[in-house]
Amino acid sequence: MPPMLLPPKRAIIPVTQGRWNSITLASSHAGPVRTLKASSSLDAEEIEFNGDERDFILSILRAKPSIRDTKSYLASFNPPKSIPTTTPTPATAVSKDDSLSQLQNNPNLAAGVSLINELIDPVHRRTALVKLQGPFTDRQLESVARGMVYLEKLGLVSVVVVENDEWEPGSEMEREEAVEDAMRVVAALEAQGARARPVLDTIVRLGPNPNDERLCEASGNDSSGVWTPEAHSLAEDLTHIRSALQASEIPVLPALALDSFCRSVRISANDVIAALTPTMVEVGTTLDTSSPSAKKTVDMTPLRLMIVNREGGVPSYARSGLPHLLVNLSSEYEHIWDTFLPQWRSSHPTALGNLALARTCLSYMPPTSSAVMVSHRSPSSLIANLITNKPAQSSSLPHALLSGAKKLTRDTPTLFRYGLPIRVIRKAEEIDKKKMTALLEQSFVKTLDYDAFWKRVDNTLDFAIIAGDYKGGAIVTREAIPSLPSNTSETPRTMAYLDKFAVLPSHQGDGTVDFLWVALHDESYGLGTQFARNFIEGSMQGLGRGEDLVWRSRGDNPVNKWYYERSSGHLKMGEKGEWVLFWCDAEDRLKAMENAIRSGNDASESLPEVIRTKKGPVIRGPGFVVAEEQGRLDKWARIVNKIPSSWVNK
Repeated sequence: MPPMLLPPKRAIIPVTQGRWNSITLASSHAGPVRTLKASSSLDAEEIEFNGDERDFILSILRAKPSIRDTKSYLASFNPPKSIPTTTPTPATAVSKDDSLSQLQNNPNLAAGVSLINELIDPVHRRTALVKLQGPFTDRQLESVARGMVYLEKLGLVSVVVVENDEWEPGSEMEREEAVEDAMRVVAALEAQGARARPVLDTIVRLGPNPNDERLCEASGNDSSGVWTPEAHSLAEDLTHIRSALQASEIPVLPALALDSFCRSVRISANDVIAALTPTMVEVGTTLDTSSPSAKKTVDMTPLRLMIVNREGGVPSYARSGLPHLLVNLSSEYEHIWDTFLPQWRSSHPTALGNLALARTCLSYMPPTSSAVMVSHRSPSSLIANLITNKPAQSSSLPHALLSGAKKLTRDTPTLFRYGLPIRVIRKAEEIDKKKMTALLEQSFVKTLDYDAFWKRVDNTLDFAIIAGDYKGGAIVTREAIPSLPSNTSETPRTMAYLDKFAVLPSHQGDGTVDFLWVALHDESYGLGTQFARNFIEGSMQGLGRGEDLVWRSRGDNPVNKWYYERSSGHLKMGEKGEWVLFWCDAEDRLKAMENAIRSGNDASESLPEVIRTKKGPVIRGPGFVVAEEQGRLDKWARIVNKIPSSWVNK
């Protein structure tokens, strides 16, 4: 067996354990709930629901929602300000005798029960458009149906459109096949305790909507992002769907449409969903909330688009065919089309079609909405997406961290956000200083020393990254590295310094921060690698050599935890450690060091150290500090300490 190469020590960063690790719900007939540590060794997305109600609780806890995630979720479902106290049912109650002692002795229990009580059964319900892209076995359909039932308990009612990849186009029994598959889904949902209603009447009509101005000039499906569905719907067509939702039933639709001869014909589920989306948005925003029954009315505006299939997410060339984690459709759509490899058209034949569907639907849905493309093997990912509205793993994490518990698999879901266009600016005069100032001051809640800051940026700017109309931004400057007094002939050197990284509060948590960091990676320490070949406006398009990126943050900055996970290392500065110096090593340089060790041509090292393990011989990677890096932290610290504050002292 050839020896493997361990990643550099600097890339091994401890990952914080899940926050829920010792929760027990006492009841008259239920034992302890399985905790995250006691769960199966399988990845979370590989675990199918087994029908136990406790798995529902565990799936919520496994999502590990932050305080911001929970508040955002509750805001989406508009819960009441105060929840009246009710007598708990025996199945979920903590007995009165021991509840107080358990809450006092086990803070995780108190936190977990509080979280679950907040999330389960909100008064205001929302809808999700769900594409079930089979065929599925009975066991697979059972697992997917249970996932949708759990979503309903959390306030998200699915509007399901059924499709089968094995249907033969033009079949004489096409309508009967579509109805049969829809009825099979209805039976699966009802077997899990849900109330489902088959909507067999055609509610969409063939042909584009003549009243949709955005589609009037568009035709076809190409890499420009314009896709015209072959069907449309009107507000009066949604009567059956609204009736089912108001009766607390899950509507299940076959992929049928009404043609010009009033015949019911089978069409693509993508066309049905794309036809329903703008109409549901229109109807959902015009509900009469003043009516007495308004509290029982489900808001028909889709909060999520969920595509459940057998393929998984959209494959990425940068991840060797494993799925994209998070896609910014406003800036990455064309790039995904251009880099979609020919072999994927066989292994993922519907990926690009679903990508076009996500972009079309999200262009109508609210900005906070998202779409997720997920394998039937990952039903628990639907709950995680609903609560956190985030991908399974952050797309801005270093690739070295996406292993072990965070390992990517073929079934890892892809999350889509309509997102914001990203562009790179390399001239200071092209920055809208008023808008950038407003962004920085709102993000940091401080007053910028306008003249001094912009004078320094004018003289030292390397590049700036702008998200949308200054909804987020990053400023990187070139800072001079002093030459040694004994070497006056040395060519002046500079280092890349991340001076500012900011996102408006209204866009924090919607993926903008990850989109920005990925662009920052591609233009600095990730430059020259295959991961950096993203063709955004003004970018280097992956061409060039990467360089170390350095920045500082106050020691009490709550964002530091996020920085710890993305940096190669950190160093505390100041007499009391009031500052933290972070850096990211140039990835192409690390790769060159690894290749040198692997080939045995590294002149700075002796023979590589080989460690014998149960899995075979392993080569120890480069040390934390190699010869060429000696003294660099001291240099960086001295340079960064001389950079003046950007803010007005109060």
